[in-house]
Amino acid sequence: MAKLSALIFLIIPGVVLKYMIWSAIISNTAWACTATKLTTSPKFPAFLIFGDSTVDDGNNNYIRTFIKGNHYPYGRDFPDHIPTGRFSNGKLVSDFIASALRIKENIVPAFLDPNLSDEELRTGVSFASAGAGYDDLTTVASGAISMSKQIEYFKKYLVRLKGIVGEADAKKIVNGSLFLISAGANDFIFNFYDLPTRRLQFNISGYHEFLQNRIQIFIEDLYNLGCRKLCITGLPPIGCLPIQMTAKFENPKDRKCLEDENLDAENYNQKLAKLLPQVQAYLPGSKIVYADVYEPLIHMTNHPEKYGLVETKRGCCGTGLIEVGPLCTPITPICKKASEYLFWDSIHPSETAYQYLSKYIMKRVLPKLLYI
Repeated sequence: MAKLSALIFLIIPGVVLKYMIWSAIISNTAWACTATKLTTSPKFPAFLIFGDSTVDDGNNNYIRTFIKGNHYPYGRDFPDHIPTGRFSNGKLVSDFIASALRIKENIVPAFLDPNLSDEELRTGVSFASAGAGYDDLTTVASGAISMSKQIEYFKKYLVRLKGIVGEADAKKIVNGSLFLISAGANDFIFNFYDLPTRRLQFNISGYHEFLQNRIQIFIEDLYNLGCRKLCITGLPPIGCLPIQMTAKFENPKDRKCLEDENLDAENYNQKLAKLLPQVQAYLPGSKIVYADVYEPLIHMTNHPEKYGLVETKRGCCGTGLIEVGPLCTPITPICKKASEYLFWDSIHPSETAYQYLSKYIMKRVLPKLLYI
């Protein structure tokens, strides 16, 4: 059975996210007030994004990898029903945030899009890649763009930006931009739980330390290139991902979150929340905030009725147990109302879930970059 689990994950795409998920605690009134404060005028000149499939706006369309979301039914609820490479039935949290902040009129483009215009580039892009993680070993099986390679693409972005607006204005844009990093879950799923490569080298605490050392280096690299305002997401309850419950052969009639994997995620998040202020302290002029997505997701999972959800343990695509990426195809049956599902496929949130998460980030996280 262990071999079967390993084979499944060799064909499963970029497990997410950080799956930047959701928030219970958001009243519409509070959201409206906060949105008004943040959007009366653009507070950030550009939005620059790094990470995995939760924020990949289509970069994987242009690289050699089997992890692609540029085919139906992905994009079923996107404008004009277009599969863009986003691992969702519609838009991602980054698209909603960029629009709400008035940085973009609609969506965030992928940096590797060959049709990327100068104006689109000037206001920000996504460098993220489905299947990526802080551990470069994570991308070996998937062929995704590693986090270190994403930094190299950012350097190319800077060269092009300087050519568009000049060196002085390019520096101002980058210094004032909102940076978002969403990654980490793939590292645990690909390298520790299901394909236990790193478990031969580290215990869980040691792997936490290894990854957070990588995060620290990544932040320093961005800082040296001009980043000053940075939001970093923690891990979601990994044990609540449908694919993880399936991998551990949970009873299909009584599926439950895996408590041990959730506890690992909680411990990781606590360490990350302590690390980021320490990093900020030695990087002058920086503001680095932690976005907790664990508690909101647990609340959504345990209280789906408060969000109009009816299913939280399966995805909308196919059986919802294993379908994702190449297994979620035009001939795969899909649910009638994705808005009633927490997950679109066995890993990634539905557009509805991303909408809640974007509201949570706008209300709870971004004000810390602006007003503290």
